[in-house]
Amino acid sequence: MDDEVFKALADPVRRRLLDRLNERNGQRLNELCEGLDMARQSVSKHLAVLEAARLVTTARQGREKLHYLNAEPVNAIADRWISRYDRGRAEALADLKTALEQTPMNGTDFVYTTYIRTTPERLWQALTDPAFTRRYWGVEFDTDWKPGSPMVWKGEGPGNSDPDQVVLEAEPGRRLSYTWHTFTPDWAKAVGIDEQTLAVIAAEPRSKVTFDIEPLDGKVKLTVTHTATQGSKVLTMVAEGWPSILSDLKTLLETDALT
Repeated sequence: MDDEVFKALADPVRRRLLDRLNERNGQRLNELCEGLDMARQSVSKHLAVLEAARLVTTARQGREKLHYLNAEPVNAIADRWISRYDRGRAEALADLKTALEQTPMNGTDFVYTTYIRTTPERLWQALTDPAFTRRYWGVEFDTDWKPGSPMVWKGEGPGNSDPDQVVLEAEPGRRLSYTWHTFTPDWAKAVGIDEQTLAVIAAEPRSKVTFDIEPLDGKVKLTVTHTATQGSKVLTMVAEGWPSILSDLKTLLETDALT
């Protein structure tokens, strides 16, 4: 997979497409074609290379196909190879990693895809069972995981409950979605959020997170989509947190029997 990533990044057109998605994530093919002096079919072929290298992931929104930048492959390369490069190359790769992890301020979705050597059943267990969520996340969920059911978040300060903290979708081994927790003073104190930031994020409409699970070549493709309002401070904050949480989840599933 490393070879595919390096090959994909070697082409300036593909790097430009990644830059376009970094500026504004979740674009249609027609939007990505704008400003490029090439046929739609050629752009589509470049996107296919980026998808094969897992630098771009896609999601359907009705009848439309949206393209999202995915930082996970670059994170993996940086973690594995960065110490083997000379200083200049190491700094360049580190800069690219940072750029790919930035959430566009004018977007409404943060999308992150990772591939885990596990089964859909084990991944579902890791996402829903309190015994495992607290191991890689430090958070437990008190709910029956039925659509419409309330959720109590535990672990970051006192138990966090609210009528609008609910399960939205729950298809075991396939899809899970729920609204994000309420930002309370107790939570902010527990995680070190200052009063000014708390006031900003508490005033925003509630966001939601969706986990899409798909078996793929002996692994499981996990796509996490966190949806908020345009220009959301929450979206910027979760974009910094999700890569770390999902890295810990991947490590747990690939090195632990979860028994």
